[in-house]
Amino acid sequence: MIVNLGARDLIAAVAVGIGASLCMDLWNLFLKRAFGLPSLNYCMLGRWIGHMPRGVFRHENIATAPRTRFECATGWIAHYTIGILLAVTFVALAPQGWLAQPTFLPALGFGIVTVAFPFFVLQPALGLGIASARSPKRAQARLKSLATHTVFGVGLYGCALVVSRLLRFGS
Repeated sequence: MIVNLGARDLIAAVAVGIGASLCMDLWNLFLKRAFGLPSLNYCMLGRWIGHMPRGVFRHENIATAPRTRFECATGWIAHYTIGILLAVTFVALAPQGWLAQPTFLPALGFGIVTVAFPFFVLQPALGLGIASARSPKRAQARLKSLATHTVFGVGLYGCALVVSRLLRFGS
């Protein structure tokens, strides 16, 4: 059921989205430092967005596309904006009172479902194919995307626990 969010819920959902996105970033930093696994370069996300006003939405290889102005800042802002929008969507769709008493499984399930965006939108648009089919390490890329979006779901839950205590939902 979609719920109209009040100001308090909206503020909470924004905070949860920022926190869950930060969890993803910390996870990716861990993978990079511990295992040498690179993360999505958010500058490439910004480059992709930077080409959109010119009518270019798909690239053969985003790394070889011309640089765009402020692409790194654009990519990072987009990353957090997407995380916020996903969290707001989740809170609007979550069972009534979820922010007051967050539960793990809905957040985890939503996080896992969000892997559809990189698999079917971002990766093909950047030239990697559906679910990184054109990547030299397809299985690794797919597993990493799935794990990262699972961490996003865990982050939704963990951050909602913190936010619900700070804002004293249900009091």
